[in-house]
Amino acid sequence: MEKKVKVRFAPSPTGPFHIGGARSALFNWLYAHHMNGTFLVRIEDTDLKRSTKESEENIKDSLKWLGLNWDEGIDVGGDNGPYRQTERLDIYNAEVKKLIDEGKAYYCYCTEEELEESRKEQIAAGKTPVYDGHCEHLTQEQIDQYKAEGRKPVVRLKVRKDGVFAFDDMVRGHVEFQASGIGDFIIVKSDGIPVYNFAVVIDDAKMGITHVIRAEEHLSNTPRQLAIYEALGYEVPKFGHISLILGADHKKMSKRHGATSVTEYRNMGYLPQAMFNYLALLGWAPQGEQEIFSVDELVKQFSMNRVSSNDAVFDIEKLNWINFQYMKQLTPDQLLELTLPFIEKAGYVQEPIDADKKEWLKAVVWYVRDHLYYGAQAPENVKVFFEDLPALQDPELLAVMKAETSALIIKSFAEELKKLESFDADSIKSCFTRLMKETKVKGKAAFEPVRIALTGVTHGPGLYDMIALFGKEKAVKLLEDALAYCSDN
Repeated sequence: MEKKVKVRFAPSPTGPFHIGGARSALFNWLYAHHMNGTFLVRIEDTDLKRSTKESEENIKDSLKWLGLNWDEGIDVGGDNGPYRQTERLDIYNAEVKKLIDEGKAYYCYCTEEELEESRKEQIAAGKTPVYDGHCEHLTQEQIDQYKAEGRKPVVRLKVRKDGVFAFDDMVRGHVEFQASGIGDFIIVKSDGIPVYNFAVVIDDAKMGITHVIRAEEHLSNTPRQLAIYEALGYEVPKFGHISLILGADHKKMSKRHGATSVTEYRNMGYLPQAMFNYLALLGWAPQGEQEIFSVDELVKQFSMNRVSSNDAVFDIEKLNWINFQYMKQLTPDQLLELTLPFIEKAGYVQEPIDADKKEWLKAVVWYVRDHLYYGAQAPENVKVFFEDLPALQDPELLAVMKAETSALIIKSFAEELKKLESFDADSIKSCFTRLMKETKVKGKAAFEPVRIALTGVTHGPGLYDMIALFGKEKAVKLLEDALAYCSDN
């Protein structure tokens, strides 16, 4: 009987949660849900110098924000804890003792200088530099001498020198590594902390992980892990190494490409469901041309068979387009909730906001919604409602204002707006339509100077809705002030 699928995401809490890590977590989550399996999250914090509690919290918060809740692991518990590596040292030590007792591992007292000298000699002889096995058969007298010198040993795994370490990767097919190129590698450092490759194998085995889906940068770790599985007699899981995420220049994604962490995108007002959708398409190809998916649709379709071995390119324009599709699904209240923090940060409003002001803000944000690809773009798009217009300097705009009929239409419109009792979009439209008939100024000759007077540009969202949102006092003032640019005012 085939085992129930169980996958894991095991991040190191050494910095902000990277987009690449989020994509790895997402693929594991999707695979687990597609196979009706279990998704486990544990923390690999054996890098004592760089691991922080703050980073761990950032990872957990980011996973929850994306909707990647886990069935077992850190915080939620389970039968295979603890779920932090630093809390599992007794488990690792027991396995180390077993390996040493069985003659499958040994203490090594070599210094860095001695190791470097051996490496240089092997390179000079045209060999692949691996540990030369110096400490594999030390006498007790030698051990006592090393201890007297104050040397602290590491523990090395005894690795066979013949044959290959091979596996069938879910993404890359059959992969082989020559055993002779591995050498007896360290599994426990001199401070007693196990290295990543050793701890991860024990954790995966003890926690019943059936499939290991991770970034391709771990591919080179796999032969050493297979050697550990072999030495401990553990069942080997199925591996799947997914491609790197590259920037638009096809180089490894870094700060020069813009935001790289989940938190940065969250802080810019991207929607979690859009980020979920976008990350799913980074290296995985759905059937057909569909690009916007619900979570249920992604779970139903996801398959490791359609994960590409080619590098994925992070396309910010594609992310923005996908986020825009999700933004369009928001209600006016949801859109205001998303954008209000950015509008407040810009200094346009401040708490407390009364009910009438909130309704007006909701209408303002809704008015510019077709220009918002993510929340942080709100201030730039609503600033016309809060800031004074800068002086006109563009020669083309000034030429429009100095056209023969511009002063007439602007002045007449200001006067008519003053008379309106109901200051809504329909009333304003009727007023302007009537005015164009009366003045015989139509089309661009009517609309462009009025829009320039109100916004400083010739194009934008609906003119009448904008004027209604401005309110009578502001709209009239802007029109009258703009007459200074006209040739006949």
